[in-house]
Amino acid sequence: MNQTPRAINRLLLGLLGAVLMAVGATVALLAVPAVATWWQSAAAGLGRSITELLDQTTLAGQQDSWLWIVVALVMLLAVVLMVAWVAAQGRGRSGTLAQETGIETPDDAGRVTINGSVAEQALKAALQERGDLVNAAVTTYDFDGEPALRVRVFPRSGVSPHEVATEVTDLVEALDLLVGRQTPVLISISSGARTRFTRTERVR
Repeated sequence: MNQTPRAINRLLLGLLGAVLMAVGATVALLAVPAVATWWQSAAAGLGRSITELLDQTTLAGQQDSWLWIVVALVMLLAVVLMVAWVAAQGRGRSGTLAQETGIETPDDAGRVTINGSVAEQALKAALQERGDLVNAAVTTYDFDGEPALRVRVFPRSGVSPHEVATEVTDLVEALDLLVGRQTPVLISISSGARTRFTRTERVR
């Protein structure tokens, strides 16, 4: 329901895993004497090439190479991309469950806003009173421009997921009557360390 870029996350994790595997394989191969000798020779040649490149790219009137500026800019860009990637995680959270302006006519003054925490706290309090649930979490999201709720419950082992979904639906319908409008809801029934059955989801 949220807008986390899962495809990009999987791609980045795959690339990171491939790099780590390559590094691990290289380190393991260095234990072979022939590979270690080759690596020492190659590293020495690479060091001389880098030194020559730095000498050829020095700034006018200075001893430093302009390549260090390029490296600094690349690292700065990497930091910016990492911050943007972190900010993109879990997007879609909303703090508003319902909002009405001009209920009677468009010229009516005033606005009525129901905070998402109202529904979150009301549903969570009702769910936590149930003895057949280990835990429950309620979150408000912005789904296609409209507020929506995600209700995630963790039933105890042996409790019927169908019965839990039905009873949670009844609570959500009671909330709709209280708020005065129907809100899309994703009911997620999950297994955790203390619950051992297949996860199911139900959209109302």
